[in-house]
Amino acid sequence: MDKLLSIQEASKILGVSEGTLRRWEREGKLYPDERTKGNQRRYKLSSIKPELVFGNENKKTLAYARVSSNDQKADLERQKEVLELYCASHGWEFELISDLGSGINYNKKGLKRLINSIIENEVQRLVITHRDRLLRFGAELIFSICEAKDVEVIVINKGENRTFEEDLAQDVLEIITVFSARMYGARSHKNQKMLDKLKEAVDVSTQN
Repeated sequence: MDKLLSIQEASKILGVSEGTLRRWEREGKLYPDERTKGNQRRYKLSSIKPELVFGNENKKTLAYARVSSNDQKADLERQKEVLELYCASHGWEFELISDLGSGINYNKKGLKRLINSIIENEVQRLVITHRDRLLRFGAELIFSICEAKDVEVIVINKGENRTFEEDLAQDVLEIITVFSARMYGARSHKNQKMLDKLKEAVDVSTQN
């Protein structure tokens, strides 16, 4: 006998929210197989196999580009061009998402949109030019989510990003700025001098 599942159980198997299942019912994508006397939805296990609900033809290719600062906008345009040419050469219809923000900032609008699309099982593949375009630290977490959601990840360039040093310097400066705000609050003259020297060292490294 086919097991009947509650909406909570069905949503966990499919990896979507209960609200998504209700929306799919309104859109005619997935109907509950039965209703209880209390009008609770019940789904047959055979009806909610992910491969039956998520057809790859309905999933999209996401291409993601990012730079840390306004000074790198030219590089952002180059990333976009590389991504567009790569996806077009493979015949993929794709959506391009770009961010202007630090690689240690998890709150970027484009990155959050990308993650939400993956979690909602809307993505077939993710294309980036370099690993660190996602995040400076924590890209592996995004890759793990992709693996769990059966999303193919394509990194076009496996070598070092040609703007690596400049980008890293921007991220280090952001970390220093955060610590500065906290340490200056203590009004420590020693701390202030130390942080000023660190900033000077980073500035010198970006000029060489």
